[in-house]
Amino acid sequence: MNLVKNIFFALAVALTSLSAIAQPQLLDPVAWSTSVEQIGDGEYRIDFKASVAEGWHMYDLGPYEGGPAATTFTFDPVEGYELVGGVTANRESTREMNDIFEMVIGHYEGEVTFSQVIKTEGTTVQVVADWMACNDENCITGDKEFSIKVGTPAAVTEATVDAAAATSGGSIWGFILSAMGWALIALLTPCVFPMIPMTVSFFLKGSGSVAKGRFRALMYGLFIVVLYTVPIGVIIFLTWLIGGDAVTADIFNWLSTHWLPNILFFVVFMVFAASFFGAFEIVLPEKLVNNSDAKADKGGLVGIFFMALTLVLVSFSCTGPIIGSALIQSTSGEVWTPIITMFAFSVVFALPFTLFALFPSWLKQLPKSGGWLNSVKVVLGFVELALGMKFLSVADQTYHWGLLDREVYLAIWIAIFSLLGLYLLGKLKFKHDSDMPYLSVTRLVMSIIVFSFVVYMIPGMWGAPLKALSGYLPPVQTQDFVMTAGAAPAAASEATPQSGVKYGDVLELPHGLEGFFDLEEAEAYAKKVNKPLFIDFTGHGCVNCREMEARVWSDSRVLDILRNEYVIVALYADDKLKVDEADWVTTDTGKVLKTLGKINSHYALTTYGVNAQPYYVLQGNAGTPMVAPRGYDLDVQGFIDFLQSGVDAYKAGK
Repeated sequence: MNLVKNIFFALAVALTSLSAIAQPQLLDPVAWSTSVEQIGDGEYRIDFKASVAEGWHMYDLGPYEGGPAATTFTFDPVEGYELVGGVTANRESTREMNDIFEMVIGHYEGEVTFSQVIKTEGTTVQVVADWMACNDENCITGDKEFSIKVGTPAAVTEATVDAAAATSGGSIWGFILSAMGWALIALLTPCVFPMIPMTVSFFLKGSGSVAKGRFRALMYGLFIVVLYTVPIGVIIFLTWLIGGDAVTADIFNWLSTHWLPNILFFVVFMVFAASFFGAFEIVLPEKLVNNSDAKADKGGLVGIFFMALTLVLVSFSCTGPIIGSALIQSTSGEVWTPIITMFAFSVVFALPFTLFALFPSWLKQLPKSGGWLNSVKVVLGFVELALGMKFLSVADQTYHWGLLDREVYLAIWIAIFSLLGLYLLGKLKFKHDSDMPYLSVTRLVMSIIVFSFVVYMIPGMWGAPLKALSGYLPPVQTQDFVMTAGAAPAAASEATPQSGVKYGDVLELPHGLEGFFDLEEAEAYAKKVNKPLFIDFTGHGCVNCREMEARVWSDSRVLDILRNEYVIVALYADDKLKVDEADWVTTDTGKVLKTLGKINSHYALTTYGVNAQPYYVLQGNAGTPMVAPRGYDLDVQGFIDFLQSGVDAYKAGK
């Protein structure tokens, strides 16, 4: 029970620390991106998209004399362009009576797009945006300068995303919480757990006073964070310094979608699993560890730094696979995600060394080392086996190998977790396991949870949606046998193609929907049948895309609107299919794009300023969005309202 209490305590402290870490992000709770769209001869619309952090709201255009600061856009009055009308918002603000200012005030939550039409033959527009954002506790003001080149149709001029907007629908918090969980598990491994009392005792005994000992322990924890976080940050910074944002984004896109890194990650996970099972130990060169340990005998901060380095090196055989798992999974996020992920991991990992030094009496509450530590490693081995399959699945889907369809993937997971359940019950024993004379309550509860998970997965072999796992499984359309397949597709309507769809031999829409995979073909068909276009920027390796399809698209009301009111086109940003030479695209820099994924990704970036999926655009026959696009959001009713707003806008002639 002491172990359980310590785990929950560490988690609580980690969450408190995480709140402190997150505070700098809230200093700028509004993130901005801009795009330019040509709407007529010499007329362009500049869009300023504001993404407001959760729990915050920003005031609308006002004005409010004697009230709060409204959102304003100040255009530098230079020759070369003319403003047409004023700034408008793409949706109505929420208006409420404010008792403090004694007036009705409007505000926005979530995303809102402000637009200004200008007339020009080509120029650079300088704009300053000022706004005020508030939450339940305080209000802050912000401003941002934009330098926008206008004159190239549909050219994106700027896409700035800060830490508050890098969540991609909150996914960055998933990476952070996952890293924190990995760190808590790492603390329970046999390479790390015994070192907590040893190192803390060293600092307390080796200092002249308790206060000095605590300071040294605090610095020890700080150095651990630095040693885990700075190296990955330096690598990413050098990449950005050499090649800029585009090259850095390309590298992460390559890491998350190309077959080579995905197969490599898969192999690494399998090797890590074998190591955790006791087949061999992954260790750093002994000379490196010994040199670091020798320098740790020096006094002052230098000695403390090398003590921290020694801990990092000695514990590598246990933490290496865990760190690799956290970082590899985070490469599918934004460029900053791996750094934030590693920072969260290292803070939680370093907490015990600091807290036990500040409160040494807690050391007495720690459970003794024993065979349970190796059991933690073995359980991690099973988890590594399961997670590694995701990378093989991504490569399989993006290159259309057809090796790991949904039922094969599920069968492997069912086998893995069944074996894990048997291990927890003591029916399997690995090389370094101790004898288990009886079954503890903890292992019994864990085995019940694991076998319940196995039972949950079994119906998926016959096509059950398994919404809780939708982001990690191959799409259901890859499954050979679906028991309800005959009931899923609705009768073909006039807004769906019949046959001969470009790339339709290798790509397929979920839920029996019919549609296109080439934008030009879809646009031509949409005009023919007089329907708006639903553009789905998606990806084979996109976890959030699968979640949207399983949890939102599956709603009968959503499917009804998609089938009957829209022409659907899915543009995969990571597909490796090489297209015909006639469809190749040459970028402004002269680079020739030859694969379907690169072409679609380039179009999304240059037209809408996005390189993340999912991203949904409702387009009219004029080739422009009818309403503000929508990203990852599991609110079903919100998605229905989004689709209906596009239908209404299309019928109104927008």
